[in-house]
Amino acid sequence: MSIQLFDLSGKVALITGGTHGLGMAMASGLGKAGARLAINGHSPGRLEQAISTYRQMGLEARPFLFDVRDERAVAENISKIELELGPVDILINNAAITKRVPLAEMETADFENIVRTDLTAPFIVARHVVRGMIVRRRGKIINVCSMMSELGRDTVGAYASAKGGLRMLTRSMATEWARYNIQVNGIGPGYFATEQTAPLLEAGNPMNEFIVSRTPAGRWGHPDDLQGAAIFLASRASDFVNGHILYVDGGMLATLGRPVNS
Repeated sequence: MSIQLFDLSGKVALITGGTHGLGMAMASGLGKAGARLAINGHSPGRLEQAISTYRQMGLEARPFLFDVRDERAVAENISKIELELGPVDILINNAAITKRVPLAEMETADFENIVRTDLTAPFIVARHVVRGMIVRRRGKIINVCSMMSELGRDTVGAYASAKGGLRMLTRSMATEWARYNIQVNGIGPGYFATEQTAPLLEAGNPMNEFIVSRTPAGRWGHPDDLQGAAIFLASRASDFVNGHILYVDGGMLATLGRPVNS
């Protein structure tokens, strides 16, 4: 297979929540494949620091400060991106939040805020981006789902509800927009070693022992493990892949029970 299938040279990619963690890993992967990066964040300081990091990698990246939940701000910044960089060829809807509270104790406002950020915002951003894609009859949209798109777990009911909805939104987008040569797919990360999960990776932590033993690969994911999946779904290599959720989880969803240790 030609390496050109994965070449993103000249493509403009918008990554929401691309200032750190898995969003930065996926964005840097696209950048290394040749894409020009439009990086979204909502914290001025963190966004500035992220752009500096991208540029230290030798990648072309520009900052776009806006709240993905604010439809007016989204519309204004999509126009700004198209003016400064060109039409958006690739969208990664990555921005998300969670709050670990049992459902019986969760405030309705907190539940609605999580759903607004993790489900409604991807719809808002995609709707504004896809209009140009429809005119050009090409485009790639990647919604960052989760294993919680498939499974429930204590204290993350709001997050799981939003990510389960995002899985079905992805399939609905694919159904409506495939006719315009637009591919809409999802990436479902498993458990990854990031700044946020660092405390869980400490030796003796029950969660660390659970994840390692429950994952056939026998380890947590590294953020760079997501780069190949992101490049594939953003490139010509996936031109006949639509409505698919690609789980990058070391095999966790493929097995029931604790794998036998070698």
